[in-house]
Amino acid sequence: MTRLSGPERKAAVVETACRIFAKGSYHGSTTAQIARETGVTEPVLYRHFASKRELYLACLDSVWQQVRVLWEKAIEREQDSANWVKAIGKAYLEARASARIVLVDLWIQALTEAADDPEIRRALRQQMREVHDFVAGLIRRAQERDGILSDRDADAEAWIFISLGLLSTIDHRLGNIVGDDFDAIVASRREWMTGRTD
Repeated sequence: MTRLSGPERKAAVVETACRIFAKGSYHGSTTAQIARETGVTEPVLYRHFASKRELYLACLDSVWQQVRVLWEKAIEREQDSANWVKAIGKAYLEARASARIVLVDLWIQALTEAADDPEIRRALRQQMREVHDFVAGLIRRAQERDGILSDRDADAEAWIFISLGLLSTIDHRLGNIVGDDFDAIVASRREWMTGRTD
């Protein structure tokens, strides 16, 4: 087995923790479990993270960075600015389906923790704002290129995009309660934003 460097070991702990937190819960997941599944001891884990909360916050940051890279690549591949929002939504759903991306899963858990933990609440608020600002900025760029109608409110549409991400995760976790309506909702939003039906 190859010995990992300190930064590689820290990254492996975060990757394992994200998977464990997303499958279970913040309270139900233990640092002992995360250390064991990473292949390190708990003292090694605590050399990198002072607490389970610090590790959880590192997971939130790590997964948002993964999503950001995923979205930037999706935008680069899509020439038509009218399809940019659709492209990032599709990229997220595909990555989530393969369990590679768990951002909204962690958000849903963090909402529960935020009621009792001001540090998690602060981090979640900040991250949701960053995601909003990324999407709103993308919408404004698309408006400048006439891909999205200029009279659409980019800030409002970014919040609606985020709410659709939450809805898709809830739908996924509860066994397809929205069903085919989700695709119709997305198509309706796209038509509203672009004026196009294609």
